[in-house]
Order: sequence, then C-alpha cells, then structure tokens
Amino acid sequence: MRVRVGSVDQTQRAKGLAAELRDRLLELPRLQKRVLLVATDFALMSLALWIVLSIRYGEPFWTTRTELQLLFAAAPLIGVATFAWSGLYRLVTRFIGSRGVTQIFLSTGLAVLIWATLLFIAGQPGIPRSVIVPFALLSGLLIAGTRHLAAMLFRSAGIRVPNFDQMLARKPVAIFGAGQMGANLLQEVRRAGNRNVVAFIDPSPTIRGQYVGGVKVYPPDKIGKLVERTGIKEVLIALPHGLKRERRTILRELERYPIEVKVLPDFEDVASGQAGINDLRPVDVGDLLGRDPVKPDAALLARTIKDKSILVTGAGGSIGSELVRQILRQAPACIVLLDVSEVALYEIEMEVNEAIASWPAEQVKPAVHGVLGSVLDAALVAETIRRYSVKTIYHAAAYKHVPIVEHNIIAGIQNNTFGVAVIAECARRLDVERVILISTDKAVRPTNVMGASKRLAELVLQSLADEKGQTIFSMVRFGNVLDSSGSVVKRFRKQIAAGGPVTVTHRDIVRYFMSIPEAAELVIQASAMARGGEVFVLHMGEPVKIDDLARLMIHLSGLEVRDEVNPAGDIAVTYTGLRPGEKLYEELLIGAHTTGTEHPRIMRSDEPFLKAAELKRELDVLQAAMTMRDTETIQAVLLRTVEGYSPEGETVPGTPAVPATENAGPRPRTLH
Repeated sequence: MRVRVGSVDQTQRAKGLAAELRDRLLELPRLQKRVLLVATDFALMSLALWIVLSIRYGEPFWTTRTELQLLFAAAPLIGVATFAWSGLYRLVTRFIGSRGVTQIFLSTGLAVLIWATLLFIAGQPGIPRSVIVPFALLSGLLIAGTRHLAAMLFRSAGIRVPNFDQMLARKPVAIFGAGQMGANLLQEVRRAGNRNVVAFIDPSPTIRGQYVGGVKVYPPDKIGKLVERTGIKEVLIALPHGLKRERRTILRELERYPIEVKVLPDFEDVASGQAGINDLRPVDVGDLLGRDPVKPDAALLARTIKDKSILVTGAGGSIGSELVRQILRQAPACIVLLDVSEVALYEIEMEVNEAIASWPAEQVKPAVHGVLGSVLDAALVAETIRRYSVKTIYHAAAYKHVPIVEHNIIAGIQNNTFGVAVIAECARRLDVERVILISTDKAVRPTNVMGASKRLAELVLQSLADEKGQTIFSMVRFGNVLDSSGSVVKRFRKQIAAGGPVTVTHRDIVRYFMSIPEAAELVIQASAMARGGEVFVLHMGEPVKIDDLARLMIHLSGLEVRDEVNPAGDIAVTYTGLRPGEKLYEELLIGAHTTGTEHPRIMRSDEPFLKAAELKRELDVLQAAMTMRDTETIQAVLLRTVEGYSPEGETVPGTPAVPATENAGPRPRTLH
C-alpha cells in the first residue's frame, strides 16, 4: 500500500493553520471580535446579493450607475444595523445554539424587508423584485453557516457548543456564573427539560449584557427585578468550588430573595461528565462557612506516614474515616483500621480497598487491616501494635455527643479517658513513635462530662510526655466539623425538608466550624511538628451564631421564616433551651501561652497539667468510683482534676480561636 506523503503533509499543514487561526481569534479582545463579525456579515450579505443578481441576469452582475451602487451598498448596511438592533452581536458565538440561528434568520428577513421597502420607494430599475426572497434566504444561510463554522473551530479547542433543540421549559431558573461551567449547565438543564433558564447572572463587567446560548447575562444587582419580572424560583450556582469567598458573598446576597439555591459540583466533575444536572445539591453550611483553602505542606503530611505502619482508632467515624483517606494518599506501608462498630469498620475497609484497587499496577499498595474491637481492650491493642509494627497512632475513637454522655457518664469517661490511657500505655511499652489524640474545644473549661473526659485524656498524654520517653504524645484540639454525624447542619436540613420547625437551643448560642477534610489535613500536619506534650489548636476562624445559620439555611431553601414579623412564613424557628452540659460559647485555649508553627492555621499551646503520680492517684480513685457507680465521687474527681470544670454550666465566654488580645471574647460572624 502506497502512502501519499504529500497529501498527509498538506492535511497537517491545513490543520496547523486552522489551529493558529482559532487561537488568534480566541485571543482577540471582545470589541475586535465584534468588529470582525460586523465586517464578515457585511461581506456575506454583499456576496449573497451579488450572487442572486448574477444568477438572475445570467452573468456576473456589474453596474456603473451610482443609484444602483448605493442601493446595492444599502442592503448589507441595513443588515448589520438590524443585527445590532436585534442583539445578534451580543450573542456569544461559541454558544450560539438553535435559538441563535432562528434569531439570525429573523433578523435577516427583517433587514431584507427594510431594504426592499427602500428599493420600492426609490423606484430605480435594475434590481428586480424576484431577487428579494433568494437574497434573504442566501444571506441567512451564509451568516448562520459562518457562525456554526466558528463554533466548530472553537470546539476543536475544547470549547463545547451546547445543543438546545427540543427543550421543554418548566420551572423558571437563573444560573449564577456565565462561564464555561454555566454554559455546560445550561446544556444539561435544557437536556433534562424540567427547568427553563431565563437569565444568567454574572458579576463580570466584560460579559454583562451578552447572550450565552440565547440567554441574557445580567449583573447581580438585577436579581430582585428578575425575580419580580420572570418569577424565578431557583438559582443554580455554577462557580468553581475553589472560589469559596465569592460563593459565600453570592449566597448571602441571594438570601434576601424567596428563591431556592442549588450548587453544582466541582468543575472537573462536570467537565469530565461525572456530574451533571442530577448532581445539583442544596446549599450546605460548607458553602456558607467554608474557608478558602490553605495549600498543605507536602513534607509535613508525609513526615509521619510515608512507608510507615499507621493505626487509626475510631477509623469508621467522621474524623477517623477522613484521616484514613488522607493517610492513604501519603503512601503508608500499612494502615490499620480499629473500630468497635462492625458496620463502620466494614464501610471504611471496603472504601479503602476499592480505592487501592483502582490505583495503577505499578503503584506500591499499602497493606490494609481491619480490627474489630474496643480501645479499652488492652490485650487487643497491644497485639495489634505488635502484629503490624505500628509506628504512628491517630486516636479518634471517642463518644462525642454531649447529652448522651451526660446521661451515661461512666461509659463516657471509660471510653474517652481510660481508652486513651490504654492506647498510650501500650504505645509507650511497645515503642510506638508517636500518638496523636483528636481532642475538642469542649475540653476547655468544660460544662459537661464529655468535655471533662476529653480534658482528662489530654492530661493523660501530657503527663506521659513529661516523663520524656521514646514515644511522642501530642493532642490536636478543634471545634465542630461540618456534616459530621449528628451535626446541627444535618439536623437543620432534615427539619427544613420535613416542613419544620427548625429547633435551636438558644438564640445566642455560637460555635466554631471547620470542614472535615481540612480538620484531618491539619491534624496530620500538626502531628509532624509534635515534640511531645503540647496541645495543637487549629485556627477555626470566627464563631458563628447558630440562630443566624438556621434562618439562612431556610431562606436558601427557597422558604421564609415564620415568626411574629412574618406569620405567613413557611418554617418556624423554635428555641428548646440549652441541653444538659451545653454552653453558649465554646473555647479553644485554656491559657494564653500560644505560639505559631510552620503552618498558618496551627498554633502550639503549652498548657498546665498534672504530674504522672498525682494524675495516677486521681485516675485510680475515679476508676474505683466508676466500678461502684458512685457519681458523687466521679464528679468530685472531675472538679479536682479538670481546670474550669463547671457542671452547672456557669462559665464566662472564653477566648477566640486566635485571640487578638488576652481575654478577648468571641465575636460571632453575622450571616444575615
């Protein structure tokens, strides 16, 4: 078989020239692109008129008569003027769609009609009436054809042109974000056929007033008028997930209007086809409170994990499972999953094994071992450490729900405090390199047994660290994580879906929030900086008023709060009173002795602790009281050993996550 080399070279050269032309067109400023479109349309209409006249006369048309030359030139001039008046030049060429084609033919027909009227008024012979209809049809075909050729050219650069045919319009919606992500979403919406996109909203001044897929782009300050005029029921957010600050600003702006707001997943998922219209989700607290990410330090992430055997207790829980996911990315030699819940252990072990199975064949895969049991089982813990040569332990196993622990104080203390003691003692005896305790802001001047038990757990590790053994013991303390099991956000979402009421314990209650992935990522980095005995405190940002959060979630679900001001509203907010052991304000620091670290969102706090001998005496008394179920003695031990413990809940608002001045109180973030 003979290969025609010359033909191949010419084809490649043609493709190269097309790509070069495409890139130059894409790089042109918007004004120059419009000028180019106007010039192209003028030339195409002139060509169309010349062709139909030449066919009509049977020879190439030419005239020296000034009147006919003026009438000839008037046709394309009227055409481009009509196109400009009809908004055709505000359409984004690569998103022209079938609506744009219809608009081209309608505008062309109108322009030719105006020109024909001028022709009749002039009464000049030389341009027969029989050319009017062919001129209109040919002009429309040429102009629409060039637009589609341009779209094909742009498609070769990865810019997809949506197909909008056979759309069934239903619920009126607007898309916030008129970029590629918004254009793709428009295509998905029209394909699904259950929504009618009536407007794009975009803050960019360069695209304001333009048309994307036949839909006009409006600035954000026009939302109110759009809601009144078009009856918008829903706004779909099509912005990259990384633009968290912009997304928060938009959501708080939309909160003023009676519309439902939904968010599209990450752009990468949409672009790859892994997510679409069916993946739109309601706004959650992560969108409202999530912070702009800080790039993690890769060296810190890998320092205590790479090529080592890692044990995660409570591996199936909210924090534990995310720790497992992030540890897996740092190439451990072995990862051991310990959990007392069979269901939770099964799910995280299956997830990890499925993730590893999808890795490339050449990638080294860590060993994965699931261990079912309690951290209170010293024999099991010791056997697990020995069998798998564990070097680092992340201890996330704990009972965390305040009211439940308050009513089950013996079980809570046994698990949260003595479970840590078992882990720590086994780790020290078997030369584990480091143990990291996942602690909580509720351990600071606690008003509940859960917080007191976690502070006792911190004291256990601090006392062991003071003895200067081989094992490094440290703690990482942070506040609430978003969407963890039993979180306020999940409860609010269920209550709103059920028609309310939404229950808030107190009008003035405030909390710190952090996403689970960010918390886990910071925990791993903090552990790499540990020297022993310190408490790492994560920068939680500003505290948030829970009442504001509840009302904002109601508004962004397209509903109104029902109260004395608006008795016709949809969802009521009721106040149930503080639960047993709950306090209005959470704190992160006991003392004021904090220093910075290698990471801007991790602080090191050197806090008071008890010497090992003294703590052991108190723990022995506590264990004996628990065996006898002597709650009075249990409370007495907690009052003696846990600084600031106040079971009656009489505490003073404490310090913020990063105190600007000593003894500064928290300043809740306003969400209205």
